[in-house]
Amino acid sequence: MDKVRSAILGCSKVAHTYAKALTTLEGAELAAVWNRTETKAREFAGQYGVRAYADIETMVRREGIRMAVVCNAHPFHAEAALPAIRAGAHVLVEKPLAATLADCDAMISAAKAAGVLLGSIAQRRWYAPVQRVRRAIDEGRIGRPILGIAQLLGWRSEAYYRTDAWRGTWEQEGGGVLVNQAPHQIDLLQWFMGPVEELAGSWANLNHPTIEVEDTAVAALRFRGGALGCIVASNSQNPALFGKVWVHGQNGATVGVQTDGGAMFIAGMTTITEPPVNDHWTVPGEEHLLDQWRKEDADFFRRIPATEYYHRLQVEDFLQAIREGRPPAVAGEEGRKTVEIFTAIYRAQRDGKSIRFPLASETGRADLDGRRGGTD
Repeated sequence: MDKVRSAILGCSKVAHTYAKALTTLEGAELAAVWNRTETKAREFAGQYGVRAYADIETMVRREGIRMAVVCNAHPFHAEAALPAIRAGAHVLVEKPLAATLADCDAMISAAKAAGVLLGSIAQRRWYAPVQRVRRAIDEGRIGRPILGIAQLLGWRSEAYYRTDAWRGTWEQEGGGVLVNQAPHQIDLLQWFMGPVEELAGSWANLNHPTIEVEDTAVAALRFRGGALGCIVASNSQNPALFGKVWVHGQNGATVGVQTDGGAMFIAGMTTITEPPVNDHWTVPGEEHLLDQWRKEDADFFRRIPATEYYHRLQVEDFLQAIREGRPPAVAGEEGRKTVEIFTAIYRAQRDGKSIRFPLASETGRADLDGRRGGTD
């Protein structure tokens, strides 16, 4: 099997997760890294025995890079992805795809023009409990989904925000809990429930006075098929509690997954402490399976490096997509849906009304979709 020569763009904490995947997967070869700060790029490159570069297009062409993984801060994803795309590399982007719809659209358009793949990280889709929920929906075992609930109740301390200069700022992080922590649950909600038609929402910074961005947000959604939903996301619960997504069906059955429990995972800083599990399941005739699944999932969790395993599965899918000339499991357009949802929450508060979908990117405004100066 020919190895796909790959590169890391942005030597962040989470970049080590991808570096480990690319140095251990049979079909990949980590060949180079790029970072906005050359010193950091050289340090990272030295750790993995690869070359560091200051120019992305030069790196892609000189090293024959076919796949690049973007791991820098959210507002700068497009800054790294676009030159890699122009040079002919397929690009996989850490969540969220970008901080703004304009950047999402620029990357999607560039990838189409260049004939390369663009993927967006959503590794929780590979969790076994998540797959069970999706199969139950696809097979009609709950009837038509009529109500979806996504919750993330976590905690981020002042010390956390001090670990990197970009954290907690509009300019360099692009947002707070909506942009950094909740995209996983938002992604699963829309993946389970389908396209959003309308959204009303609000956000605030309730107990983090040392940062600019929101620590709490809520939204009510109407989906295109008539179903309803809600999002509650917060970094204000100490200690952290959980991330959950539940889907209620027309036949009265409910399927749910707890994607995160206990101390919230922080890439490059902490480990995943609790296994993802199905926390609610009332599909007729299947209620008795819940305890069995919990045991199976807990046993499996203890056998794997949980902080790396699911990223590795998605990287492997992207590599296979390159070889087979097919779309990846989570394409750039899917990543844009999450950005569209959290953008609608910001705009809903700014505009004082519900937001209709689809959303176009805004031009000629400096308020970052209502994030700057948008608090109550």
